[in-house]
Amino acid sequence: MDAREIIDRIRKAYPDAEVQTDGADCSFSVTIISQAFEGQNPIQRQRPVMALFRDEINSGALHALSVTARTPEEAGPST
Repeated sequence: MDAREIIDRIRKAYPDAEVQTDGADCSFSVTIISQAFEGQNPIQRQRPVMALFRDEINSGALHALSVTARTPEEAGPST
C-alpha cells in the first residue's frame, strides 16, 4: 500500500479532509483534518479511519497506521 492509496481512501470517506501522510511500505502515520470530527473524542475519530484499512491491517499489507484526527479549528490556520 502506498501513500496515495491511503489518502484517496480517506478522502472518499471524508471528502472535506486535508490529509497528510508520513511513512513508506507498510508503516504510515496520517494526519486528517476534517469538520466531521467535531464533537468526537480521539477514539471516536480513530475507529472509523482504522476501519477503512481493516483488511490491509489484518492481511499484513499495512503493518502500522498511526492516526491523528483534528477539526479545522483544532488544527489552526493553514499555511
